[in-house]
Amino acid sequence: MKPLAATFAALPLPALAQQAAILPPATTTATTIEPLAGVGQMIFGLVAVLAILVACVWLLRRFAEPLRGSGAVRVLGATAVGPREKVVLVEAGEKVLMLGVTAANVRTLHVFARDELPLAASAATTPPPGAAIVASFANRLRDAIKGRRDAG
Repeated sequence: MKPLAATFAALPLPALAQQAAILPPATTTATTIEPLAGVGQMIFGLVAVLAILVACVWLLRRFAEPLRGSGAVRVLGATAVGPREKVVLVEAGEKVLMLGVTAANVRTLHVFARDELPLAASAATTPPPGAAIVASFANRLRDAIKGRRDAG
């Protein structure tokens, strides 16, 4: 054991460390970090994400428009009758269709002529539900504001 220990003691420590690959080689160059390169890359990524978002919105608007329906077919109303079922009134030309819509299919429940449907005539003349409450609130608000101006 003595000759082995003497061999290691005779070698200089930095040379041993370099041979064992503990220390990097003596000829290293210092790397510099450019702070503006990271900011530029971040801004480029942000602009790319925003451009993709704008393109997706444009595509949705462009291709979703034909799905809304044309002037020939119009949805008059819908009522949910279950968690996934509804009854829908659809006006198509001179006919009004009552459709049962489920997750699996759509069925025609009844076909009305446009003149047969009592809701079509009365819907144009009757105000929507809650219109009286909204009008009453608007009148009270107008009176309160007028009263505050007169007092001040």
